[in-house]
Amino acid sequence: MRITRYIPNALTSANLFLGAVGTYLAIAGRPDLTAWCILLAALFDFMDGFAARLLKAYSDIGKDLDSLADLISFGLAPAAVLSSMLHFYFTGVWGGLFFALSQTQQLILLLPFILTVFAALRLAKFNNDTRQTENFIGLTTTATGMFTVSLVYLVYGADGWVLIFTNMWVVLGLVALFSALLVSEIPMFSLKFKSFGWRGNQNRYLLLLVSLVALAWLGVGGLAIIIPVYVLYSAILMFVK
Repeated sequence: MRITRYIPNALTSANLFLGAVGTYLAIAGRPDLTAWCILLAALFDFMDGFAARLLKAYSDIGKDLDSLADLISFGLAPAAVLSSMLHFYFTGVWGGLFFALSQTQQLILLLPFILTVFAALRLAKFNNDTRQTENFIGLTTTATGMFTVSLVYLVYGADGWVLIFTNMWVVLGLVALFSALLVSEIPMFSLKFKSFGWRGNQNRYLLLLVSLVALAWLGVGGLAIIIPVYVLYSAILMFVK
């Protein structure tokens, strides 16, 4: 029995664990720490696929576990982050006062978890859609999670105009927008390089350039710019074609 065949699933399990911890931290009032959990979860999400290809350790259990881990890390944790932003909007603190709020406010704080439902639909669609072998149809759960946690990374502990992103209507608008993008029919080009030549990789290199500028400018928060640029660029390519 080769122990190496368990490595991909172990990495996927680490992804899931970080997503669960990140969810708890967001509800407990430290969504800034959630951001680091989800960034690490994304790293493990990349590593499990790489390890599976390298070790030729594919399995149906691994495929299902990967989807379950992504649902927690990039579907549930981001929803908890958005809920914590609404909590801050209502109370001025990031967590812990749910039952001190009015029933209307409590209901509003639960609305971001609609995003989790659409993340599940997205993952189920991906697992059964033969069109998504090379590129994606609709926004990936990983991109959704990365945008959300990078946004809260910018907002947490900040003041001034950036706090507009905690506004109730802005947060609920983001929930509606990303829920729609997850199950949309917009083709999204894959970010995986099969070669390093310019031909066939023009879109990836252009996005990489924008990413480097955004990350140099805002650090982790730069992802809040990169993901919208990626979505808009993909939509423009669809329109042009």
